[in-house]
Amino acid sequence: MLAGKGFEKIYNLSGGIKAWDKEVAVGSEDTGLHLFDRVLSGEEAITIGFGLEMGLRDFYLAMQKRVVREATKALFSKLADIEILHQEQLVQLYGEITGTQLSVADFAEKIAEPAMEGGLTTEEYLQLYKTDLDSESEVLSLAMAIEAQALDLYLRAAEKSTEAGSERVLRRIAAEERSHIARLSHYIDHQQDLI
Repeated sequence: MLAGKGFEKIYNLSGGIKAWDKEVAVGSEDTGLHLFDRVLSGEEAITIGFGLEMGLRDFYLAMQKRVVREATKALFSKLADIEILHQEQLVQLYGEITGTQLSVADFAEKIAEPAMEGGLTTEEYLQLYKTDLDSESEVLSLAMAIEAQALDLYLRAAEKSTEAGSERVLRRIAAEERSHIARLSHYIDHQQDLI
């Protein structure tokens, strides 16, 4: 069944879900949901999502300044560049819904405040995951954890939504987050270009 959905590698987890020791969403059930409290439309959901992507890009750029190793600096730069691609996807989705075509820069002007993807702050992520910022594998694991947190947040927000348009958009953004996780996973497995 999974192979038919495009998964190349399938692992059987001995011990069931209790044996899982990889990326999971963390925090209480309402972590980050405050970001979507007043979302009444698909356009507003996109705007919040865009702010989250902006916040994650800012996070990666801030982390890049904290590390010493050039390889890790380059990895943080790649991760930051990927967030621009995610922003472009959201602006395209906004155009599909509204019929209004904007550039990423023009759309960014609508955002009052970038927020960290997944609903946690930079310091909360660093304390929670205790990442060695000079280890490329740990940085990639952190990126996977943030994407998993974001996927969980969008799905919870969609579940809570009472407006059909915003629920559809949130589920579509969640699907994009799944593809971001798959791209990071592929990179980890094959050490190929992230973008």
